[in-house]
Amino acid sequence: MAETPTSPTVLLPEAEVARVVADLAARVAPHVDDETVAVVLLTGGLWFAADLTRALSRLGRNVRFDALWLASYGDDTESRGTIDVRAPLQRPVTGRKVLILDDVFDTGLSLAEAARLAKEAGAAQVLTCVFARKPWPLPRAPEPDFVGWEAPNRFLVGYGLDHAGALRGLPDVCALD
Repeated sequence: MAETPTSPTVLLPEAEVARVVADLAARVAPHVDDETVAVVLLTGGLWFAADLTRALSRLGRNVRFDALWLASYGDDTESRGTIDVRAPLQRPVTGRKVLILDDVFDTGLSLAEAARLAKEAGAAQVLTCVFARKPWPLPRAPEPDFVGWEAPNRFLVGYGLDHAGALRGLPDVCALD
């Protein structure tokens, strides 16, 4: 039986997701310390941030944790081109290093806005880390400091990535196109 276009196609199985996160943690660990505030971009980045901060802890880096809730997609499959701040930082970051964590880098708008907000809040240094980076034909916001996986230009779901709030809980990264 043929799959319908809306059936998720596995691109990165759960075991590979774990390998990507472990590799990222090894690359990030030398650049952070226990005073670093890891800031997850909600909602999609939560799965990645939880796994990465645990992987960092296994390497002896016990970062602090906060969240920033930004929205640029809503329930659409393409960014609206604007960023809504639904919940600001809760933890003071003045004079601290901030590590911004997000699920996917495509337009770069969310990551750029998060970096701006962290700097505006007094962060001494801002580093950015994304699980996946999608290709983009035009110049965009500054590239992330750390990238786990070079993703294809497809609509991704699973591992925190969603379609109108659904399919975030899939353990694999899948394409929905």
